[in-house]
Amino acid sequence: MKRREFITLLGGAAVAWPLTVRAQQTAMPVIGFLNTRGPAEDVRLVVAFRQGLKETGYVEGLNVRIEYRWAEGHIDRLPGLAADLVRGQVTVIAANSQATVAAKGATSTIPIVFITGADPVQVGFVASLHRPGGNLTGVASLDTEMAPKRLQMLHELLPNAGTIAALVNPTFPGSDVQTKDLQEAGSALGLRLHVLHASTAADIDKVIANVVRLQANGLVIANDPFFSSWSEQLGALALRHRVPAIYQFHPFVAAGGLMSYGSSITDLYRLLGSYAGHILKGEKPAELPVQQATKVELIINLKTANALGLTVPTALLVRADEVIE
Repeated sequence: MKRREFITLLGGAAVAWPLTVRAQQTAMPVIGFLNTRGPAEDVRLVVAFRQGLKETGYVEGLNVRIEYRWAEGHIDRLPGLAADLVRGQVTVIAANSQATVAAKGATSTIPIVFITGADPVQVGFVASLHRPGGNLTGVASLDTEMAPKRLQMLHELLPNAGTIAALVNPTFPGSDVQTKDLQEAGSALGLRLHVLHASTAADIDKVIANVVRLQANGLVIANDPFFSSWSEQLGALALRHRVPAIYQFHPFVAAGGLMSYGSSITDLYRLLGSYAGHILKGEKPAELPVQQATKVELIINLKTANALGLTVPTALLVRADEVIE
């Protein structure tokens, strides 16, 4: 990315003044954008978030300010980043799953809009989907429920595989459900499933080596923003070690992963921006129903399949929304 583009993307985020000083100098509402990712990881996400804001009448720098806080894949940084936004008295916080946990722990009064792949009721974000209660609402992709479908697709591609590894982050809200669903799906398909855990950057390099050591025929990666932050590294490692792998988002496949299947991440962030705009207009999160994303994408890297000596079934190819050749 060009330096000028990067600076433009972050807008006023690079200014060194304290957040409280900046907030006092303008009557604009302030959105705290709290994320597990890094600022240059996927430009499309911030663009999509801004698009959602624009749909509700808000334009960054014109009638709303956005304060960006990025954990850059380091989950342990999130509580401090969330506390910083709360001290700055932002108007609303927009966060992805684990960032939402940190934001929820930091404030019970500032509205929080979230994206999560887990069931937001089950993980305690809201009381119900229709009437959330409290200070949280947002968008649920329910990608956690898609993990068994990813396993099924990988099995469809590897019909003779007997052993598959699954990567789960044990600190992710809903990880127990993910593990249970994957184990049940593996059993139904007659597969031996090895569940591997990773929750820090140091774990990432070990994951693929463990898959190879276990002689697993493939890898399915469970939904998690932490894995999204490291999706390019995971995709590249999977290709380097010749491991057929499937995750949920496009960057993984673009980096060399075999397949992705999950909600459109850009659509999720557009909806997140839209809901942040609704809050800015005065709507209460307690009364805004949790939205459920419905746009799902299957992406196949045919170049990777060829490198691995795999023939992708026509049935999978015709279902793909994008094929990378």
